[in-house]
Amino acid sequence: MQEKKKFWLEKFDCFSVSGKDARKFLNGITTGNILNSENKIIKTCWLTPNGVLRSLIEIIFLERSLEVIILAGNTNEIIDYFNQIIFPADDVLLSKPFWINRIQEIDESNSWRTYQPIFFKTEDEEFEIYKNKLNLLNPNDLKLWKINQAIPSLEMEINGKNNPLELGFQDLIDFNKGCYLGQETMSKIKNVSSLKQEIRIWKSIGSNLNLDLEDKNLYLNSAKDISVGKITSFFKSDCAIKGLAMIKRKYLEEESYFFSEIFGKIIINKSVGSIFL
Repeated sequence: MQEKKKFWLEKFDCFSVSGKDARKFLNGITTGNILNSENKIIKTCWLTPNGVLRSLIEIIFLERSLEVIILAGNTNEIIDYFNQIIFPADDVLLSKPFWINRIQEIDESNSWRTYQPIFFKTEDEEFEIYKNKLNLLNPNDLKLWKINQAIPSLEMEINGKNNPLELGFQDLIDFNKGCYLGQETMSKIKNVSSLKQEIRIWKSIGSNLNLDLEDKNLYLNSAKDISVGKITSFFKSDCAIKGLAMIKRKYLEEESYFFSEIFGKIIINKSVGSIFL
């Protein structure tokens, strides 16, 4: 019997960018090629000027506007920044933020970027009918699936330090397009292949956990004399404790096991969604 397809449904903040300069405007801010995209939907990143990931974004190309969906990031910060850099001569208009329901098929062996999502405004009458026909992941399973996909979260992996190449988003960076925010850093890293760390999924195989401790470091072994990286997030389900961590690149080949003061012995894996330099 064929297993029933699974779906990810989540509500996200969204706002519209309209006007004849909308594409050009977004092209100069985000890492994707907005000007020449043949796709109806693209995933892209908004970076700081020095290349740190601030937001993971999806852009829907509509006939008269572009809709910007904040998959991870601070919506108000994004809208404020966008508004600040619109010149009086620019024909660009931002709408107020609104909710959008995003649905996509998922599986365990493919990246979340494989399947195209579909979108419903909350007031769409078809939304309830459509939603009720689907095998939706429950909140806990969704959290676990997102960890397995290494999808970053605000204040955790998006923490003012990590760049998108370290987070496995090489495919969301267009290295051939013109100038955009953070471009110099991205080009520099690519040209010298100088990633210092990469995101990994970890799973605790220890039984004595001490969640009261605050030491987020991962160590080479229980002697704790060599730090190999840092835990950025974790989720405890009935069957496992899993999370994400940034691991220094030079230790990735060394061991498959590391040690955490909080979670004990842990094993690390690469996610199916991560693409590194």
